Formats: sequence, structure tokens, C-alpha cells
Amino acid sequence: MLMITGATGALGTLVTARLADRDDVVIGTRSPAPGGRRTDFDDPASLDFTGVGTLLVISAGAAEDDVVIARHEAAISAAEKAGVGHLVYTSLSGDGDHLTYALAHRWTERRLRASSLDWTVLRNGLYAEFLAAVAAPASDGTIAAPLGTGRLAAVAREDLAEVAVRVATDPAAHAGRTYELVGEDALGGADLAAATGGSYEPGTLAATREAITAAGQALPFQVPMLLSTYAAIAGGFLDGTSIEDRGTLRALLGKEPRPAIEVYKATVRP
Repeated sequence: MLMITGATGALGTLVTARLADRDDVVIGTRSPAPGGRRTDFDDPASLDFTGVGTLLVISAGAAEDDVVIARHEAAISAAEKAGVGHLVYTSLSGDGDHLTYALAHRWTERRLRASSLDWTVLRNGLYAEFLAAVAAPASDGTIAAPLGTGRLAAVAREDLAEVAVRVATDPAAHAGRTYELVGEDALGGADLAAATGGSYEPGTLAATREAITAAGQALPFQVPMLLSTYAAIAGGFLDGTSIEDRGTLRALLGKEPRPAIEVYKATVRP
């Protein structure tokens, strides 16, 4: 049996939709639908993986590092206790080590390597849909995100979901592997502006911090997360050039990845 846990986010929704017609797949969430199983990372007693052969753990982010680490520790320990054969984990691409939210991912990878489980790590690049959220054009078409002259090797979330399904449904072929899943074509602010018919006038990190804080929609720990993302892109750390094989995504998909620029355009102008 394959179980997917942490499946309530956008990536998890795409993964579960691809497996909806399979009777050997169980979905684990805090509030499961009929046929699902309750799994709450913050309640270790709920993490019952009995009978699970392969466990796909979609990262339990959106929290401070110590909380995320505790959640992942609970999931891995429960998997070991239940005798799960293989754990597939969605992590962060290797070029993301400068991001403030990388630490919990790297801790989890290290914990997996030391575990009694067979494992596979999917190091996902940042979503093209995320880029649309943090570098959207204003009403006048101006993109003011502080990306400098940097670029992001963004990935379509649909492609990452497809890879996760392929790996989780045939885990033995991927045991002990860490896959870097970044886009083949990196996008900069000028590219985004050209695609949307606007202009790129990058702002500063300070001005962006003020705007995020003033909007009042970000939790305190999310502000440095966002700023570190802008800074890493602007600094040239997320353009994919440090990834040894940028063709891994294509190879696992068995086809050309979805163009990130098209995903960006569709997301900012649905």
C-alpha cells in the first residue's frame, strides 16, 4: 500500500488527484475524507503507518524550523516503528541552501540517511506558480520584485507532482537516490515583464520588506523566508547553474517539462 501524508497543500492536491482511481493508495491528512486516514504531524500518536509499504511525505513546512523538524522526526520515527519499506520525501533543491527555510529540509535528509528505511529524496526547485505570487505585475504592468539581474530555474508544480507519483509508485528503482528537480530555463525579471507586456523596475529588499510587513498577511517567520528568496535569486544562486544535471526532471518525466514562463503567465493572468 502507498500512503501520501502532508497532502493538503497545492502539491499534495495534485499528487492525490493523479492517484484517485487507485484502491491501493491511502491519503493521510488532519481531516481525512472517507477512506482516508488521520495523520497530524503535530500529533505523533496519530501517525499510524501500519500496513504501508511506501510512504510519500510531502514536506510539512509553513512553520518555524524547530516545528518542521519535530514534525518530520515524528513521521520518520513512526514509519520506522511501523516497518514501512520505503519513504519518499519532497525536499528543496540543492541550490537553495542560502534560503532560510533550507535547514529543516537538510536535517530531514540527514535523518533519512541514518534511518532504517529505504528512501528517495525529491529536491524540488521553486514553483513557477510561486514566482507568479512573489513577482506579479502591478495593475500598471510593472514588476517591482527585487530580483536584480538574477534568474530562477522555476518548475511547474504539475511536473513535480507527476515525478512524485512516478517515483512513489515504483520506489525500488529509485532507492537511495537524491534527485535535483529544477527548471531547464531560468527566468529573470525582464523575462517576466516581456511575457506579460509590462516593464521590470526592480525594487530594493528594504522596500519589499516594508511592503510585506505593511500588508499584514505574512506571519513573522515568513518575512525573512520571502526576503531570503528574493536575495538568493538576485544573487544568482537559484538559476540552476550549480546543479550538475539539469536534465533530471526531463528524464524522470519522460518528456519535455512544462515551460515555466507559460505557467507564470497563466497564473498571473488566469
